[in-house]
Amino acid sequence: MRCLIWACCLLTCAAPVAVFAACADLTALSISDVRIQTAQEVAGGALMPPGMEDVSGLPVFCRIVAVAAPTSDSDIHFEVWIPSAGRWNGKLLGTGNGGFAGSINYRAMASAVGRGYATVGSDTGHSGDQMEFGDGHPEKIIDWAYRAVHVTTQAAQQIVRAMQGRAPAHSYFEGCSTGGQQALSEAQRYPDDYEGVIAGAPGNDRIRLILGFLWSWTALHDARGEPLLSAPQLELLTRKVTQRCDANDGLSDGIIGDPRRCQFEPLSLVCTGTPSDTCLTRKQVEAVRKVYGGAHNSRTGQPLFPGWVRGSEAGWGNYLLDPREPPRLGLFRHFAAHDPTWDWRSFDWDHDVVRVEAQVPYLSAVSRDLTKFRARGGRLLMYTGWADPVVPPTNVVSYYESVARAAGGIARTGEFFRLFAFPGMGHCGGGPGFNTFDALSVLEDWVERGRAPRQIVASRTMNGVQQSRPVCVYPKTAELTGRGAITVAENFTCE
Repeated sequence: MRCLIWACCLLTCAAPVAVFAACADLTALSISDVRIQTAQEVAGGALMPPGMEDVSGLPVFCRIVAVAAPTSDSDIHFEVWIPSAGRWNGKLLGTGNGGFAGSINYRAMASAVGRGYATVGSDTGHSGDQMEFGDGHPEKIIDWAYRAVHVTTQAAQQIVRAMQGRAPAHSYFEGCSTGGQQALSEAQRYPDDYEGVIAGAPGNDRIRLILGFLWSWTALHDARGEPLLSAPQLELLTRKVTQRCDANDGLSDGIIGDPRRCQFEPLSLVCTGTPSDTCLTRKQVEAVRKVYGGAHNSRTGQPLFPGWVRGSEAGWGNYLLDPREPPRLGLFRHFAAHDPTWDWRSFDWDHDVVRVEAQVPYLSAVSRDLTKFRARGGRLLMYTGWADPVVPPTNVVSYYESVARAAGGIARTGEFFRLFAFPGMGHCGGGPGFNTFDALSVLEDWVERGRAPRQIVASRTMNGVQQSRPVCVYPKTAELTGRGAITVAENFTCE
């Protein structure tokens, strides 16, 4: 059952809004290019989404399962969860994905609805994290790259309005890694979708990032694909880098404050006698140097993508050492060359970068022009971990600084866009640094109360004891005031 509410102002009235009396009635809602499959109220407690372990502790909410098909080759599965009227905070939160998606981020949706948000998440138009879905399906690649988040956001706004009788008072988007790319893509391409976005460790320079994987993986493997470093040697490198650069920020806390100030030279570990796990051969030293130095044009020497920073070595295993072949070769095999037998050894670092980017230029979200997002009053909070082994933090900082130059400097950019770099934090969390924080509350305070964040207080647990420290808005850093323990945020100031 539904009724119509007219929204009127002075002498004009907007189009009527269909309001549905019950959650189950939403299956009758008509949205262009969207088919609502089910709508049902979920009791508080546990939910068992397909392919997921139980998501427990949820409030009562309306769960809408739908499919969007903006093109004839699109098949975007998404869900919208809406708390009961008394529990809804009046806002919408879009949730980001990881990797190449292929599934809904139910954990993020559960967190959002637990905070009172109506929330939306999608699989971005395909199933599974691998990239074969792009073979012969260019529209599906576009759906993953940017379109899926946009069309499901628009549908979610209509669904929430139909259920609650009013549009969300505020709309936010939060994501990390691919979700960070999605956040930036929304601000760049669809500035009216969200007034506040959180872009964590964004892999937005997607093509160059995958080229960086190829460069560093090949640097750390021989011609047969065998890794050049053993696990003990990687641990040795990690330990020696930390010992050399830990105190650069004036604190001995197991954290490298800013790896750009770290001058560790891997040649210091070269073997003087028989090679072993306690030293590096000259070939291994050169391999590590190539990872630090980043991808370059083989003929001109022109930099193509930043290297992985000193302090990120502990995470090199998953992406740069352990895989049997370079990560994300699907970019070449299924998105660009359309040849599943494409061999990574054939890549030409002088010519092929341009060729790949010409094939799928829309795969990245690197526009420096955020004029429209800024004009609509948008607020963008971006963060990175200085020990990130997946997305080099220097690439994130470089993007921010390029936007700042285009916008008239960091001071002016800070009016709508702020960056926070977390010392010692890995990819979207983890690492030895202070890595637990609530970015969404900080963004809410900025959007809804106009309080631009100067710092984010983060925490970590060491030996069972919780510690805290402020992470300052870039380019400021946390400095000890000269008194008190270094484990308490109140003893630091941003300088």
